[in-house]
Amino acid sequence: MSRIGKQPITIPKGVEVKVQGNLVKVKGPKGSMEREAHPAMKLVMENDTVKVERPTDQGFHRALHGTTRMLIANMIHGVTQGFSKDLEIQGIGYKAEVQGQKLTLTLSMSHPVIYDVRKGITVEVPIPTKIIVSGIDKEAVGQVAAEIRRIDPPEPYKGKGIRYVGEYVKRKAGKTGAAQA
Repeated sequence: MSRIGKQPITIPKGVEVKVQGNLVKVKGPKGSMEREAHPAMKLVMENDTVKVERPTDQGFHRALHGTTRMLIANMIHGVTQGFSKDLEIQGIGYKAEVQGQKLTLTLSMSHPVIYDVRKGITVEVPIPTKIIVSGIDKEAVGQVAAEIRRIDPPEPYKGKGIRYVGEYVKRKAGKTGAAQA
């Protein structure tokens, strides 16, 4: 049995969960989400918990069991606390600005890059070299952070570019000054 999948998901106070067949609707203080679970998985509501049950012990169903449980748990966590990813910009003259739902990045290119932030995601720039992406959907927060990082990923020689906070970039030595005779 899946160690993750067999754990019941406790529903905290202030969160409303509705299960209609395989459709799960979660409503909390930060917003509401809904997701369709795989038809093979059975969702059971008991008191203030949600349980996910699988039909067989096949590898496919075992994998779906834990995944479905974590997707629902992440929905509950998202509507109560939310998710965030922190990015940092390194490089001389590199900076970011937010104007409404547009993120303007001044990077190693000849022109500023404008990134349209999708609905439901909040982007903050507390200082010009730090970007905080937050929202209630874990997948969407991670995807937006990855798309912003992809604009100018860190390069291995000087380490310039956009990276996650705490990300280690392996550095290369580069060319030597003159040829040895």
